[in-house]
Amino acid sequence: MQKSEVHLSRRPIPLPFILMAVLLVHLPLMVMKLPLKSYDTNFHIFFASHYLQHWFDPWNTKWYAGFSQATYPPLPQQWVAVISHLMGLEYAYMLVQLIAILLLAVGVYRFSLLWVSPRAASLAALASVFLGSESFLVYSAGQLGTTSAAPIYLNALPFLFEWIRFGRWRAFLKATALFAAAAAAHHATLIFGSFFFALPVVALAILDRHEGEEDQKSSAAALIARTVGIVVIVTAIIAAVLLPFWIALIHNPVTQEPIPHASRANYILSPFWGINYFIVPYGALILAFPFIFMRGASVRRLRPLLIGFWVAMLVGLGGTTPVSQIVLRRAGEVITMERFSYWATLLALPFLGVLITELIDRYKTRAVAVVCTLAAMTCGLAVAWSTIHPPDAQEFDTKPVADWLNRDGHNNYRYVTLGFGNKIARLAMQTEAGSVDGEWNSGRQLPELTAHGAGQLTSSKFFGKNGIDSLRAILEHADHYGLKWVFVRDHYYDPLLAFAGWRPVDNLNDRTIIVWSKDGVPPATPINTPQIPPHWQGLMWGILPFGSSILALLVLLIPEGTPLESRISFPSPAEEEYASGRLAS
Repeated sequence: MQKSEVHLSRRPIPLPFILMAVLLVHLPLMVMKLPLKSYDTNFHIFFASHYLQHWFDPWNTKWYAGFSQATYPPLPQQWVAVISHLMGLEYAYMLVQLIAILLLAVGVYRFSLLWVSPRAASLAALASVFLGSESFLVYSAGQLGTTSAAPIYLNALPFLFEWIRFGRWRAFLKATALFAAAAAAHHATLIFGSFFFALPVVALAILDRHEGEEDQKSSAAALIARTVGIVVIVTAIIAAVLLPFWIALIHNPVTQEPIPHASRANYILSPFWGINYFIVPYGALILAFPFIFMRGASVRRLRPLLIGFWVAMLVGLGGTTPVSQIVLRRAGEVITMERFSYWATLLALPFLGVLITELIDRYKTRAVAVVCTLAAMTCGLAVAWSTIHPPDAQEFDTKPVADWLNRDGHNNYRYVTLGFGNKIARLAMQTEAGSVDGEWNSGRQLPELTAHGAGQLTSSKFFGKNGIDSLRAILEHADHYGLKWVFVRDHYYDPLLAFAGWRPVDNLNDRTIIVWSKDGVPPATPINTPQIPPHWQGLMWGILPFGSSILALLVLLIPEGTPLESRISFPSPAEEEYASGRLAS
């Protein structure tokens, strides 16, 4: 009886059990609407609301006097729009996030099988349920694109390995379809993931080319040819799927002044941001760093994975090291760094699975208790962080402002808000009036905004002189943009408005919001019309990205003769072999 129990404890955790753990941990948090408090949630729901009404027209007139949503891959937002027909935009957003977490568990399991035993892979997948970086992105940052693309990408990588290593055409089709869907969800994940995730997989295929039966061995030339072939095909397909995106990027490259972001800070000199962007996302995983480096360095076939993790972690440290500037160069001044820490934690999970396996084998119940406690603390800290350090502490109702704009012809003019934080996206969904402000920095083209290193006008004061200069410039050109209304929740800006010739004309929400106006401003007229995507681009944008996800689902239905554990036919190292170092070269 005891031997049977020991044997059972050494089996992999069934995947359905892991998915049930996802629902047990994250479904209550979704029902509590906790993701709706995250920083970028309103931004993604705003984009989804546009697709809900204008599926084939990416031109959005509500921000920046008009901008193209083709500057951001649309897949997760389009799914939010589709599902919202059944449950509304907010619940649709949370359902898409929940599906992404479920897919992540599956993706981590399948990706880990490339490197470690099925048992360790199942523990890595279970650990992903409590991953601090995942909870941080879902409940604090609200990065729907990143959390949606990464699981799709992870699920594609085993098929990539099968194609390169064994030349299996079913794997080629599935890898290609999933890569296209991942790109449609988030371009940065595919671009940078190719270095942190795909290159280690290609290196693994080369290292293992002589393993297995005689008919499974491949020459280096064959592996290189298959790698080049799939890269060319996938690149061509992604170019087509996201063609309006590439056209917008070429015609309107991001040349604006870099906008400061705390994720690029030096975490040693700014310890609070170190807690926010390092301690919270990594959590107890930090304790596993020595094991990751020692085991990754000692086991030959784990070294590519270790290098991917190490570089992603260093880049994710932002300004703490010069690595991010060396690796990313100009891109390091534009993108934020928390996604690199997220990718680093995903790359660390196979190592973590091996570590947990060895701890349980050696310390039995005590190890289980400690590991479960650390996992709960890691997830709990990341979830609680959205309350400890809320992304936007301002809670107020924007509907009175929308109602004011929607009556008496007020929406014939543009507006700007001051002190509204990330509620500007919620307000934009409630009114037909346009604004010269917005939250998608890469989509803006107004020179008053791009010439200064500042973000949203509504938070101008937090960007120092650059923010105030940007606000002053846009107010001076109010006549050109039909900008007649300024809604103020922060009286810090009152002297600037008064000096620029504006005057208060109304108040809302028990005088907590003051409406300022400028006389003689003409009604708003279309701006940036040369940047409006032509109709054929709108058709492509409405069909190909969303269609790529449908195609990926259909391709995945192609049956496989054997489970993944059997199809990856190279000998997957057992825990004992890792522990004894027999695989070390």
